Amino acid sequence: MQYTPAQAAIVLKEINSLLAKGLPDDQTIHQLWAHLATRRAHALALVLQNNFGDTVQSGPFAGMRLVPAVMQGGFAPYLLGCYETELHPAFERLIASRVPRILNIGCSHGYYAVGLARRMPHVTVLAFDIDPVARDHCAAMAKLNNVQDRVIISGEFRGEDFSAYTDKPTFLLMDIEGAEKTLLDPQRYTALGAMPIVVELHDLYDPTISALIIDRFSATHEIVIVRNQAQLANIQFRDNAGAFADPFDCLILTWEMRDGPTPWAVMWPKTQ
Repeated sequence: MQYTPAQAAIVLKEINSLLAKGLPDDQTIHQLWAHLATRRAHALALVLQNNFGDTVQSGPFAGMRLVPAVMQGGFAPYLLGCYETELHPAFERLIASRVPRILNIGCSHGYYAVGLARRMPHVTVLAFDIDPVARDHCAAMAKLNNVQDRVIISGEFRGEDFSAYTDKPTFLLMDIEGAEKTLLDPQRYTALGAMPIVVELHDLYDPTISALIIDRFSATHEIVIVRNQAQLANIQFRDNAGAFADPFDCLILTWEMRDGPTPWAVMWPKTQ
């Protein structure tokens, strides 16, 4: 896929603006790489959309449709179905477990809340997010995929609320940008001791988080720390010029644009 002259002129102007900042060479190279890669990822995602529409192509949530609000910027990993592929085995285990209820705290636009509801027709997903825009997107995703009756969307979740979910098996999926350090405290919130948990650990904000969560749950849970991994898409699609599958672009397509390490703790209670 080639840039048009007008697009190339815009990119060159942006590069010159970054160079004019006079940063040390290593910082300049990093910023240029990130900027150009982001630009390329956005452009390639639009090509994917022209090929595949709004439907996730593979992975645990293949067949799920994405609302237009989700398909902005670098959305290619969602559409390809390779987003956070490191977690796919944990999700398949969850799906096989037939747990009747999922708490998704930090549901964002609903990729997981809706995807799991589609795969688990018996489950109720309680989706929480403090961002009202994210809640609106999640509701739209649920309606588009006909699971709005089983994806219940709410705002802030407090630690005291865990005690309301002890009546039946409940799986906890959490991504709350570092606030897991406060909320995942099984001494204060004892219901956590019986819950299977997948939580994103934001060590890039606080490098003590992973060690702290492991220490808190090691007595009650089997814990696996899953690290971020680079991926290379194996995909053929077409742009206006014909067949298109450049290896560099296939790598860019899977880039999740993280600012630093965000490993996951996958924790299953030892009693289960």
